[in-house]
Amino acid sequence: MALSRRRFRLFALVAGLLIVITLLVVFRFVASSHDCEGDLRFASYYGDHMVLQKSPESAVLWGHGPEGAQVTVTLSGPSQQKTSLVNVIEGIWRVTLDPVEAGGPYNVTAAAQSSTATLTDVLFGDIWLCGGQSNMWLQMYKFFNMHEELHLVAKYPHVRTFMAALNLSETEQTDLLEVELTWSVPPENVAEFSAVCWLFGRYLYETLQYPIGLVESCWGGTPIEVWSSSRALQQCGLLQTYSGSPAEINKSPVPTENSVLWNAMIHPLLNMTIKGAIWYQGESNANYHQDQYNCSFPAMIDDWRMAFHQGSGGQTALDFPFGFVQLSTYVKASKSDGFPNIRWHQTADNGFVPNRRMQKTFMAVALDLPDAASPVGAGHPRYKQDVAYRLTLGARAVAYNEKDVSFQGPFPKLILSAHDFINITYDQNVSVTPSKDIFEICCAGIQTPCGPNSSWVPAPIMHWGPTTVQLSTSLCQLTDKVAALRYAWRDWPCDFKACPINSASRILPAPPFITNCSEAKGNQEL
Repeated sequence: MALSRRRFRLFALVAGLLIVITLLVVFRFVASSHDCEGDLRFASYYGDHMVLQKSPESAVLWGHGPEGAQVTVTLSGPSQQKTSLVNVIEGIWRVTLDPVEAGGPYNVTAAAQSSTATLTDVLFGDIWLCGGQSNMWLQMYKFFNMHEELHLVAKYPHVRTFMAALNLSETEQTDLLEVELTWSVPPENVAEFSAVCWLFGRYLYETLQYPIGLVESCWGGTPIEVWSSSRALQQCGLLQTYSGSPAEINKSPVPTENSVLWNAMIHPLLNMTIKGAIWYQGESNANYHQDQYNCSFPAMIDDWRMAFHQGSGGQTALDFPFGFVQLSTYVKASKSDGFPNIRWHQTADNGFVPNRRMQKTFMAVALDLPDAASPVGAGHPRYKQDVAYRLTLGARAVAYNEKDVSFQGPFPKLILSAHDFINITYDQNVSVTPSKDIFEICCAGIQTPCGPNSSWVPAPIMHWGPTTVQLSTSLCQLTDKVAALRYAWRDWPCDFKACPINSASRILPAPPFITNCSEAKGNQEL
């Protein structure tokens, strides 16, 4: 009995000590959290070496601080600024600088009564957001000529990079939950950065000769629905999320629930003033809400534009330029219409951009860049230099209003159907190589709309001129009429840079198209 009492007293003493230690740890944690919440600091995506948006727009700066404190922001460098006092409200402070010309470096200091926070080596230039799935995420060290390209990056210290960490949220977040790569000066972190994003920024810098800031926020394997707000999805009747069971969703390494990446990886960035965005996504929608992509993609662009404009207090343009990559290739022998349909839907079923539905957009055609030997799978072609260069041409023309910059491949201006041939007139001079099957026609006894289950037969190229291509319709039966025509309507329509219709310089491939032959199809808006 005495031994039992001693054991009980020992147990009680140990338990008491554990309780005291636990309470001390909790108290220190709470105190530490309170101190952290009270500290004056910039939001997560502001840091040393960053790029802020240059004039004519104004950069927005914001952060966290003790409730009720008054904050001023001072800019020191080639020019000087000091903002008026702003109050910390609900833990947030925010200021908008006067416009600053491209250049630097600057120090940016936020100061309250009892603390300061400073950013050093800050440049002013253009900010581009890079989003999408794995083809945007594919890092610099995974594409062709990587060693040569990585050897060059140190020559571009004014092209700065930042990467958001992979996180999802059921609710819209004010700030990023985590940062994967803080703002960096090349060559630091470039090997782990998006190849398309970096190369786009580098090519832009070579033209503009002022700082470029690149913000990467992407996640491999994701459908467009996870990057879209509920507002955008509602426009397309897509408020119902992925139809798998909760167990399947939880096991998936890829987010599938509506808006979870919008909430965690895009919404936090809205306060930042940006110049524009580029996007490489769509593969995951080839078999998921494919028919709605002609609505969901333009709706997401419109919604991002509205949200960034409002979030930045009107500093980010309401129609900021938005570039994207039309899908490349996936399966060489595939007969699926998934990729061809998404390519068409990426243009809101017009075949080209900009168009009436998708204004101030630009597109890099990539169906002529297959890569069967890609070590990360044929769905991830390594020819990212070509993709980025084509995007840069579009940005120069659409975002920077450069005249005489060709950024679109040839597109039909007029299609005339005769008894035994079709004559296509393009909107520019073309370079043509013979092909027996890149064009296809749908033959029908009565002229009705043709679909994927219709009978399509090859329409060989017979003749061509500077702007025209003539096709044979001899494979249609004599009793049938040509009801529709399509070009490059396959997952994998040609070998590397071997599609038959290109610009006269052969730099830009013609995009795919499909049309009823009773209609004249053209890009008359351009």
